[in-house]
Amino acid sequence: MLTYPLSGSSSELVINVLTMVLTEGKPLDRAYSHNFSGMQYPPAELARITLVTGDILRRLNLYCYLVDIKVEDIERTGSKLLNGWHLFHDLDLPKMEYALQVDSAQFAERLEVAKAQPALWDGCPEWLDELGAAQLGEKWPAERAALATAPKRYIRANSLKGTREELKQRLTKELVATVEVEGVESALEIRSDSALFKTEAFKQGYFEQQDAGSQLVAAAVDAKPGMRVVDACAGAGGKTLHIAAQMQGKGRLLAMDVEQWKLDNLKIRARRAGAHNVETRIIASSKTIKRMKLTADRVLLDVPCSGLGVLKRNPDSKWRDTPERLPVLIELQKDILQSYSRMVKVGGILVYATCSIMPDENRNQVDAFLAANPHFTLLDDELILVSEHGFDGFYLARMERISEV
Repeated sequence: MLTYPLSGSSSELVINVLTMVLTEGKPLDRAYSHNFSGMQYPPAELARITLVTGDILRRLNLYCYLVDIKVEDIERTGSKLLNGWHLFHDLDLPKMEYALQVDSAQFAERLEVAKAQPALWDGCPEWLDELGAAQLGEKWPAERAALATAPKRYIRANSLKGTREELKQRLTKELVATVEVEGVESALEIRSDSALFKTEAFKQGYFEQQDAGSQLVAAAVDAKPGMRVVDACAGAGGKTLHIAAQMQGKGRLLAMDVEQWKLDNLKIRARRAGAHNVETRIIASSKTIKRMKLTADRVLLDVPCSGLGVLKRNPDSKWRDTPERLPVLIELQKDILQSYSRMVKVGGILVYATCSIMPDENRNQVDAFLAANPHFTLLDDELILVSEHGFDGFYLARMERISEV
C-alpha cells in the first residue's frame, strides 16, 4: 500500500479512469490504456495509480458508503472518494483543486458500522454475496475476503527460449526483482514496480505475463512433442503459448476462437515467443468442429465463464455483472463441452477449465457431461481457490475418451 499520498495530477487520473469504468462502462484495461496514452509517468507512479484504482474498485461499495456518495455520481464526487480512500489508509489528503471534503466524524461513525458488516467490508455486492454463499457455503467468506486483496504479478518463463533460472538472471540484470513460485515450475512472481513490457527479456520472448493459477491449467494439458493439440477457446493465447512450450515446438497446435482479432494478436505473440507450431483457425460454424472429429490427442476447453475467480484482477466486472448472466453462461458452457469434445480421439484427453470458483460452472458441469457421455471418464479435477493459493481462482478437470461412443 502507499506510504505517502497521490499527487493532485495522479488523483485526477484515478478519477478519470473510475469515471470511464463506472459511468461509461469501459473495461478497466481499456480505461487505463486511454488515460495512460501519451503520459510520461515513471513506472513506479503508474503502479501507484493502478494500485489505488484497483483497490477502490475491489471495495467500491465500502468506500462509497464511508463517504456517503453514489456510484453513478463518481464523476462529480470522485475527489471525495479519493479523500475518503486516503483517510481509510491513514494517509495525508492529496492536493486536488476543488476537492469535496469528507466529514471526519461521519466517516468514523460509518467506519465502525462497516466493520460489523463482513460483505460490505470485503467490497462484495449483495448479488455476489448471495451467489457465493449458495455455491460455496462455509468456504465463501474466506474467498470473498481474498477476492478483495490486490493481485500479485506473475510471469511464465518461456521454455522455448530458456529456463526459469536463466530468465530470473536476465531480469535481475534489467533491475526486475523476482522470486520463484513454489508448486508452479514455470512461474516467477514480480517483486518490483518494473515496466515489464519494456524489458529486452520480454521483447525477445523470454516470458509472458500469466497468472500462476492459469499456468497450472495449461500444465494440466500435459501436451507432448509430436501430438495434435487443440486449444478450442484460445482467446489471446496465453495458455496456447504455454502448451506450445510443452510441445517443444514439435507437433501441431491449433488455436481456435470465434473472434479473429484475438487470433491475430496470438499470431504476434507466437512469433515473439518462437512458438512456430501454432496454427490459428476461426470457428465459423459447427462444421469446423465436425471436420476434426476424433483427431486430437489433447483438447483444452477454457470456456467463457463468469470470471468470478479473477475478480481481484478484474474488479470492475462485479459492478457490471448480475446473477441473470450466469444461467446463460452455464448453458453456453454445456453446449461447448458437448460439441467440442467430439474432437478428442480415443485415448485422448479433454481438459475443461474456467476462471470461476462456482460449482455450477465447474464440477456440476463436468458431472452432467459425464452422465450424458459414458465414453468419457474423469481422470482428476482441481479447484484452485484464491484464499488457499494466493493465485487467481480457476477450475480444471481432465477427462479421457475411452471409446468412440
